[in-house]
Amino acid sequence: MDRLLTLKLDAIGCEAEALLNGVPLARVDAARPRALVPIHEYTLAGMNRLELVVWPHPATAKPEDIPPPLKLKADGLAMASARILLPRMGNTVDEGSSRSLAEVVWAPATGESFEPPVSITQDLQLPVSFPRWRWMDMPATELQPAQLAALKAQAAAMLQQFGREFAAGDFNTFFKATQLRSEELAVAYQRPAEQSNAQLRERLQGIAAARTPWAPVDPESLVLRRLAGGRLLEALSADGQPALRTEPDAHGKVYAFPMRLATVDGRLYVLR
Repeated sequence: MDRLLTLKLDAIGCEAEALLNGVPLARVDAARPRALVPIHEYTLAGMNRLELVVWPHPATAKPEDIPPPLKLKADGLAMASARILLPRMGNTVDEGSSRSLAEVVWAPATGESFEPPVSITQDLQLPVSFPRWRWMDMPATELQPAQLAALKAQAAAMLQQFGREFAAGDFNTFFKATQLRSEELAVAYQRPAEQSNAQLRERLQGIAAARTPWAPVDPESLVLRRLAGGRLLEALSADGQPALRTEPDAHGKVYAFPMRLATVDGRLYVLR
């Protein structure tokens, strides 16, 4: 593959999140003002929607915990932008060496009023010919409390099993559960699934060899964040980070593995 479709998100003086087709792919703030993310597996043949959200709510915020809107005035310095770029492989991902396919910008003038979160969208056609990803055909879930509790328990049990087996150096259950994801990523990036899985297995073996413990997954505090209209559920801890992750190692590094799930007939499947 000689080109890599990439999302570039920048923010100055604010926090911002970028979404593609309803899936949040990057979040930036003062500590991390730029993010670059390859986006093939969330890109559709035909119409796509790019969304920029400035001052987004926390990823794990419950509707009842969201404060009422507060009107603010811009200082003329804060700004955010989300761009879809098509650089050539080996080139820097920037506007100078890449073809810009889409751009959404928030840059209010001094004194301009706004109510966070601010959402700006752009619908666009992208020059891609990807197949229709299976997550697009998943049922959109609007979970009732009892359904949500059952799915959280199921998701927590699955992630706990992954963590236990990872610690023991056993990765078979994980790779079986993520087979569909591996197959679609192979198509998205034109790279053999076996090669990507071998690299991931090597990484997991290194974590196991270092005896880095895996963080516990608590069903009560686990959050299943609805993405893409409820077609996907992202497994997050209460702090908004991926629920499947290690404890900090001796150098303070945390290894995290985002899990985006779909539910069919009450069962969860790993799609991303």
